[in-house]
Amino acid sequence: MIDLGRLDMDPSRRGVLGAGLFSVAVTIPGWPDVVGRAAAIRSGRATRIGMNDVDMVVAMTERVSELDDEFGGRHARPMAASFMVNTVASYLRADAPENVRKAMLSAASDLLYLTGYMAVDEGLHGLAQRYYVKALELAGAAGDHLTYCTTLRGMSVQAVDLRHGAKAMELADAAAAASPKAGPRMLAFLTGQQAHAAAQTGDRTGALRYLRQAEAAMDRAESRGKAFGSYDTSSLNYHVSQVRYELGDKAGAVEAMRQADRLRPSAYQRTRVHRRGLLAERQLELGHLEAACATWHQALDDYPKVQSGRADDRVKTMFGLLRPHLKNATARDLYDRARTIAPPSLVT
Repeated sequence: MIDLGRLDMDPSRRGVLGAGLFSVAVTIPGWPDVVGRAAAIRSGRATRIGMNDVDMVVAMTERVSELDDEFGGRHARPMAASFMVNTVASYLRADAPENVRKAMLSAASDLLYLTGYMAVDEGLHGLAQRYYVKALELAGAAGDHLTYCTTLRGMSVQAVDLRHGAKAMELADAAAAASPKAGPRMLAFLTGQQAHAAAQTGDRTGALRYLRQAEAAMDRAESRGKAFGSYDTSSLNYHVSQVRYELGDKAGAVEAMRQADRLRPSAYQRTRVHRRGLLAERQLELGHLEAACATWHQALDDYPKVQSGRADDRVKTMFGLLRPHLKNATARDLYDRARTIAPPSLVT
């Protein structure tokens, strides 16, 4: 039986949730294993659900995802967790025709993946891993390859951001291997992440090979229209930037990140704050203080609108990097502006 009760999804238990740390030893169920677990999913209530209930869960997940993109996960994740515990869990125990049951498992898996992604944004890495592993189990029970591969890739993103390059590579490879017939945009989505992970492990040849594959796949995808809309040319440029940075090409990394920022849709405020922060940090590494300050000002334009742990991290880093430059008028103006916006805990 798939048990959602052990995920500690009560939004009020923030102290407990924050205690879980990312583990490189986390057990990842393979596709045959999670498909085999489908037999353990049995109805346990007299209530009966239909496709209208599935549609409601899918719509709710889409709305929460939009809120996360625009405002950050700090508010949206507790909403998603509460919905999972109070509504979706009961749907998973309800009677349903087989097609409805599998569709509900798939919808719940996608919601768990999104909730894990938002937990990463908050820095709750142990909790995020638990969401992700449960998403894999439900995706397998539903026969949903797309969410299974997407979740594995999300786990790789979490690992690479925490500098666990070998684990990130393992997860990125698992995601690519589990995708039986990836279209061009999905292929770019997967190989772009493989490129980033390979670069972090020092595999220059592999990283550049995966990056060429991602770029070629994206060219094919763009010519065919949107087949997998969450990965676009902005996302690809982000991966180009990350690969170049890991391989020591800081100037190339800055240029690719600027391209990613220019191409990013305006709705993605949380991502924009985080990645503009990264861009400014790398501009400063090149000695371009004025350009870095201009980019940080752009990040601060959106920062008050989002509630995001990763955005907070970028602002805290900014304060630390600016302190040696406070005799510069441009840096001092930025520092003073940021102090009026950011929580005091980030300033110190």
